[in-house]
Amino acid sequence: MQLVFASNNKNKIKEIQQLLPATIQLLSLEDIGCHEEIPETADTIEGNAILKANYVTQKYGYDCFADDTGLEVEALHGAPGVYSARYAGEQKDSNDNMNKLLTDLSGKSNRNAQFKTVITLNKDGKQQLFTGIATGKITEEKWGDKGFGYDPIFKPEGYQETFAQLSSEIKNKISHRGKATQQLIAFLINEE
Repeated sequence: MQLVFASNNKNKIKEIQQLLPATIQLLSLEDIGCHEEIPETADTIEGNAILKANYVTQKYGYDCFADDTGLEVEALHGAPGVYSARYAGEQKDSNDNMNKLLTDLSGKSNRNAQFKTVITLNKDGKQQLFTGIATGKITEEKWGDKGFGYDPIFKPEGYQETFAQLSSEIKNKISHRGKATQQLIAFLINEE
């Protein structure tokens, strides 16, 4: 089975490909000739995942899935949320985003946060949504050099390490994206 993953983020594509069974061939946006930036103008994580999947299905005619992820911090009333990638500005720089978040949390004792990933699957004319959540805390400084995004400052519940310190095998099992992807895979395998 061929499925388009509506993303140009090579880290995400690699992470998802490691989780998929060999029977599912993943195509990137580049593989289908989609080089434009897909608009992410919804005000929710779910909305952006739906927008991206619908864009690929309507414009290119492929069965596909798209995801959107946000980091929701309790003390910041759910921010950065849907704006996680551009929290510190349109340059979408991970270090700038982490530095802004650490500054915004400076002096706050409540460091509870959760990562939320929503995957929208458009397949055979039907749409399914899968949601994965990883709860944890924001650290006071960056730790680790694996992963991407906010991984160096997010310590998942039950672990002493940040996502950026954990092996990809452990992270893929417990992460928000891993959980949503496992639901997607279970659904796809059931369909076969």
